Amino acid sequence: MSNISYKDAGVDLDLYQQAMKRLPGLMQKTHSSRVMDLPGGFAGLFRLNSADSPQKNYEDPVMVSGTDGVGTKVKVAQLTGRHNTVGIDLVAMCVNDCLCLGAEPLFFLDYIALGKDDPELIVQLVEGVSAGCTQSNMALLGGETAIMPDLYQPGDFDMAGFCVGVAEKNQLIDGTATIQAGDTIIGLASAGFHSNGYSLLRKVVLEAEGLSVDDKVEDLNATVGETLLTPTRIYVEEVTAVLDQFHRCDNSPIHGLAHITGGGLPENIERILPESCKAVIDCNSWEPNPAFNWLTSLDRIDQDEMFKVFNMGIGFAMIVDSNSADAILEKLKENSVESWKIGDIQSGQRAVQLVF
Repeated sequence: MSNISYKDAGVDLDLYQQAMKRLPGLMQKTHSSRVMDLPGGFAGLFRLNSADSPQKNYEDPVMVSGTDGVGTKVKVAQLTGRHNTVGIDLVAMCVNDCLCLGAEPLFFLDYIALGKDDPELIVQLVEGVSAGCTQSNMALLGGETAIMPDLYQPGDFDMAGFCVGVAEKNQLIDGTATIQAGDTIIGLASAGFHSNGYSLLRKVVLEAEGLSVDDKVEDLNATVGETLLTPTRIYVEEVTAVLDQFHRCDNSPIHGLAHITGGGLPENIERILPESCKAVIDCNSWEPNPAFNWLTSLDRIDQDEMFKVFNMGIGFAMIVDSNSADAILEKLKENSVESWKIGDIQSGQRAVQLVF
């Protein structure tokens, strides 16, 4: 009777080690003085307060965490063979959520599952995560790679992750406690579809329209694959600049923040409204990302469904005191993000009303 090895079962430990040896450099790019070295450790170490760090020390810190995945956008990455951007999406989906509480992002951990050992694929995926963490001023502290041949077919993979941030307790942003009638809603431009609605996108674009990821979208001067793989925008730099100027003080004009993900503007803004307020959004007040015009031109999805599934060109929303709205818009402009006044808060039963 012959012996059976782990490699016979579908897991090649030599290939696995090849990939693992290439990852520390990608992690190191994201580290600050707050990361404590622990070679070979079973966990990562991060100092909240550090004398040689430019970040301030916290007096009454509250930890803020968020977790997410990339969804079926990974299928588009598989079709294109381009895997170094979905890691940015992974970081963005987590860190933008934590940003809604006014948190400073601290560190990130990822989890990647594959059907077989593929060092090059693993490295490309972590390259994206590293790039996303760099954009977020956040340390990639560690992660896990699982090879599961019985659960994933060769070439298949999935990824998930979570980030941890921190905020002073008295500076947490809770829209339900601070949003009031008369506030202004500011919308920040998205980069495109971000990471939501990809089951519908693939159904429409790749199946109903019969397009391939290599087909050219003339109006966008890009291929279908490039359009669908445009990474989710990370809003840390822009929103943090606004918070540093307007929120770290008494009587902050920043009353609520919302990351516009699955459910679109209606669902994600409604979740932070108090019971006595409704949001009225003028859907003609911003210029949508051209990718949405292209999708609309295919005439496969009705308008209500579009706004229910996609961000429609607004990836993040800020609900602010109307007296400070213009100054906040100017600050966002300084940080090179398109933004618009897209609506206001009115008295009424909690709801989001879209006006076309």
